[in-house]
Amino acid sequence: MLELVVARALYERYPDLAEGKLAKIRSHVVSRASCAVVARELDLGRRLAERGSGIVPDDELARLSKNRNVLAALLEAVLAALFLEHGFSEIEKAIVEAFNDRIEYAATTHVDFKTELQEQLAALGRQVSYSVLEVDGPPHDRKFTSAAVIDGDQAGVGVGPSKKAAEQEAAKQALEKVRP
Repeated sequence: MLELVVARALYERYPDLAEGKLAKIRSHVVSRASCAVVARELDLGRRLAERGSGIVPDDELARLSKNRNVLAALLEAVLAALFLEHGFSEIEKAIVEAFNDRIEYAATTHVDFKTELQEQLAALGRQVSYSVLEVDGPPHDRKFTSAAVIDGDQAGVGVGPSKKAAEQEAAKQALEKVRP
């Protein structure tokens, strides 16, 4: 449902953008990271912590209420409940409003360096692969270091809170080396 709402909003807001660009923006807007940002803006973590007291140990609840994956899943569950209770047309506008900043950000900022790098290299008959160089930190607070490798050569290194984020940073560095 979230993808449908966002796709419709993008199509109406940016009718002249190419389908591929709209798909990339939509993908970013509905991503786990983006959903977690919206969940934080809606203060869902605090609400979870308040209502979950006594169900799980308080230290575990505090950790869960700040976890990106939990916040994203919580937002998706809230949206599903609202949809079931009120229907699509009643909640569509509120969803667009809640995700408006994410839509604007994705539409005006370059957000997918991996795809751009892959497309540029494909045009040159080359390929990229990614490897994790290092993983630090406890399971709930990891830091990943990844490398973008082009034709056997390390072209970029990135660090991030997830493997995907580290790969995006590595791709960003690699792009600087392969852009004409």
